[in-house]
Amino acid sequence: MGLKKFKPTSAGRRGGSGYDFKEITKSTPEKSLLRPLKKSGGRNNLGRMTQRRRGGGHKRKYRIIDFKRTKDGVPAKVAAIEYDPNRSCRIALLHYLDGEKRYILAPLKLEVGQMISNGPDAEPKVGNCKALGDIPVGLQIHNVELTPGKGGQLVRAAGGVAQLQAKDGNYGIVLLPSGAIMKINLKCRATIGQLGNIEHNLIVIGKAGRNRWLGRRPKVRGSAMNPVAHPMGGGEGRRAGGRHPVSFSGVPAKGGKTRKKRKPTSRRILRGRKRGKHQR
Repeated sequence: MGLKKFKPTSAGRRGGSGYDFKEITKSTPEKSLLRPLKKSGGRNNLGRMTQRRRGGGHKRKYRIIDFKRTKDGVPAKVAAIEYDPNRSCRIALLHYLDGEKRYILAPLKLEVGQMISNGPDAEPKVGNCKALGDIPVGLQIHNVELTPGKGGQLVRAAGGVAQLQAKDGNYGIVLLPSGAIMKINLKCRATIGQLGNIEHNLIVIGKAGRNRWLGRRPKVRGSAMNPVAHPMGGGEGRRAGGRHPVSFSGVPAKGGKTRKKRKPTSRRILRGRKRGKHQR
């Protein structure tokens, strides 16, 4: 996987970059694993906007991803590495020996023709999925479950990687990409390896139109609005606002703690996320 830089044919193209898609081996998706994807424009079932700055964007179809990886004892062959418009990482098409086809998140160094498997008898190698209790300590993992059988919920973005650091009773100690350390039940499954497309965060959008293609509408500063539209709005000239920076709904915008303390989750977090230098 690599990046390509565009020729400066316009101000928007100058400095912009994109994917070279060299790792993609198939351009058309598997039809049996496609589903329609309707756009909401940030509206809920009542038609009211609950998420701002969403709308437009290119038409997509959803690829059904196997996050649970519960098909044990049946080896699968990696048939193709494909692009998925719904996520930042690549996906891999698996052909199981019994004829079934499934998509999974494609880890780094997964190659077409490679055989992978799930379950306790699977080898601890890239692409295989096992319970945390069966994975050797120190290995890199992704697509980690929080509840046994629910499917992977953690570490699913491009380049994402967690590490199983230790095992303590019925729990595994997992270091997450955010820097947080969490206790997770050893019956929860995870896939071995680091997710691919690791250069995703180096992409330079270059022009506003590319964000519109992704369905992201413009963002207006709160201080540029009227007081009726935003807590930071109004005032003569460019006012600082008279209060700590907040979002449209009054949530602290720069460094304030916003995570709710939920007992089941908080009890399993041994160390919180690493915060940036500008946050205290």
